[in-house]
Amino acid sequence: MEIKYSLAADKLTFYLCGELDEHYARGVKDYMEAVLTKNAKVRKVVFNMSALSFMDSTGIGMLLGRYKRLKKQGADCFIEDPSVSVGKVLELSGIYEVMPKI
Repeated sequence: MEIKYSLAADKLTFYLCGELDEHYARGVKDYMEAVLTKNAKVRKVVFNMSALSFMDSTGIGMLLGRYKRLKKQGADCFIEDPSVSVGKVLELSGIYEVMPKI
């Protein structure tokens, strides 16, 4: 699992690559929390999943945790370009109802 981010004005984009499962979710969460704390004024957070090949319920839970945190600080969250397999998991989970796909 690899994660990077980019910042442009008030938009923060996380780029997820590999597999987001129970083995990696804690490390991804900790990384995202550190980046979000450092950039607390962002108003739009995008999770780019074009290079994410797998996600299980642990990954979905981690994303929902970031969504709740960001909503409290007034930021909007979006999912960008999920792979076909990850997109199916996200659709079945209903996550697009709170984090729209862009």
